[in-house]
Amino acid sequence: MAVPQVTYEDVVAARELLSEVAAQTPVLHSRVLSEIVGGSVHLKCENLQRAGSFKVRGAYVRIARLSEEERARGVVAASAGNHAQGVALGSSLVGAKSTVYMPEGAPLPKVEATRAYGADVIFAGHTVDEALRAAREHADRTGAVFIHPFDHPDVVAGQGTVGLEILEQLPGTATIVLPIGGGGLAAGVALAVKSQRPGIKVVGVQAERAAAYPDSLAAGRPVMVEPASTMADGIAVGRPGDLPFELIHYLVDSVVTVSEESLSRALLLCLERSKLLVEPAGVAGVAALLDQPHAFEPPVVVVLSGGNIDPLLLARVLRHGLAAAGRYLAFRIRLTDRPGALAALLARLADLGANVLDVVHERFGSRLHLEEAEVLLQLETRGPAHCDEVLSALRRDGYKLLFS
Repeated sequence: MAVPQVTYEDVVAARELLSEVAAQTPVLHSRVLSEIVGGSVHLKCENLQRAGSFKVRGAYVRIARLSEEERARGVVAASAGNHAQGVALGSSLVGAKSTVYMPEGAPLPKVEATRAYGADVIFAGHTVDEALRAAREHADRTGAVFIHPFDHPDVVAGQGTVGLEILEQLPGTATIVLPIGGGGLAAGVALAVKSQRPGIKVVGVQAERAAAYPDSLAAGRPVMVEPASTMADGIAVGRPGDLPFELIHYLVDSVVTVSEESLSRALLLCLERSKLLVEPAGVAGVAALLDQPHAFEPPVVVVLSGGNIDPLLLARVLRHGLAAAGRYLAFRIRLTDRPGALAALLARLADLGANVLDVVHERFGSRLHLEEAEVLLQLETRGPAHCDEVLSALRRDGYKLLFS
């Protein structure tokens, strides 16, 4: 194994540096996930961290260790939002000027929060990797110090303090499940916990639409992939960091991927059952447990890495989550075009206990006969069994249902 550029002692030193800056976030028991897994599951709530994510840990450690001359030149970073806020907050705490490059379309609340912490925000490209290139060019042009979101020893050490806290709060933990983007969090946590307990399992989770680590681990080196659009923007990184990859390659037990449907179901579960608002990237670990509940040895700790989410995205994800959980039903139905037909259909749905969210009534169209009308319905139900009950009842009543 190559000698790592960050050690357990670095993580311990970072913990001391962060003592007056980062909160020790709570670890909360999840009854619903424990029942699904068949053993104890706890949630490490970095969504409740200062600036809304674990990112402030690594960003502050990196910035606090800059020389006075480096601070005077200012710092520059690139991020979809959480690292941006961490850098902006960390810079303000030490009195350094910060500039942050963000991808076009970055969530507005993350943009505004970054500005509120004192950073200048510049948009560049449509991915984190494109923003990273722009930030590096800025550093070369101006002399500002580039604060990498994951590929630096100080950043990895800072993120590793999450692992120290987990072992202090739940010493008997058998498995830690956490999101992976560039890999700083997973690398730091794995280093911290395996230095104390080599037998503990660490599992990383990526969005399947932006999963660079499976290919990289198979190749034995970081390789570039082109991230597709994913709701988990916080972990949509095209290439692993060199330093995190080295640690993850040797210390992380496995990396799994999850779908957009699983992410939305996980977000909905955290909101409904745990009363925790978590962004899609932050619930990747929960999504993995929902997908493969018996693949993780309890006691399990799942790291909820961030809680910064655009309310508009939240609304879309919740609708997506309801559909993935079988609680949202959309279909078309043909009616005889006569007075009272639509009212009778809606009354029948009310009798069946379905909540009508939206109705589009079409009476004219090339596919409709003269005496026909078509209704597009969007319903909220109590779950898959209730969906089946509603559809079966409508078919028995003689309605023609269409799903294409």
